[in-house]
Amino acid sequence: MTVTFSTPTLETERLILRAPKAADVDAYAAHYASERSQYIGGPKDAEDAWEIFSFEAGHWIMRGFGHYIITRKGNDQAIGLTGHFAPPWFPEKEIGWALFDKKDEGQGLALEAAKACLDHAWNVLKWDTIVSYIDPRNTASIKLAKRLGAAHDPEAKFPNPLKTWGLVYRHPKPEAA
Repeated sequence: MTVTFSTPTLETERLILRAPKAADVDAYAAHYASERSQYIGGPKDAEDAWEIFSFEAGHWIMRGFGHYIITRKGNDQAIGLTGHFAPPWFPEKEIGWALFDKKDEGQGLALEAAKACLDHAWNVLKWDTIVSYIDPRNTASIKLAKRLGAAHDPEAKFPNPLKTWGLVYRHPKPEAA
């Protein structure tokens, strides 16, 4: 049985942000098998990566929004993910991001994708607050959050109270930016 659901597609100058699909599992699993996933709970084996990917896809069904797969225009190969995330145990709605391969860093791709998701969250989903939960060792994500205008909010709660090490970066509303 195949369950279908509708997700919006976001387009930027260089990127297409689309729903996850079965063809993305290999790229997703390769990312989770690598050290690049260390700040989001990895590395993980293929079975665990499948479960996480299924959770990502299910988030769209359960919440009506979720992480998009990042692709370059003209090439449907998954190069990362970004988007809206708010499982029930999260204190606030989040925008997150990850590029799967180091070769895609340093080109502004994650910035471009995250900006599109922020715009969508503010203007379409009508969120009133947005944060990014970041591992303090993930200096690249902290730098990106700051480039997006976010500021560290030491008073905000991290999703899992046992993980007291996490940082919360709060994104400014467009009128405050």
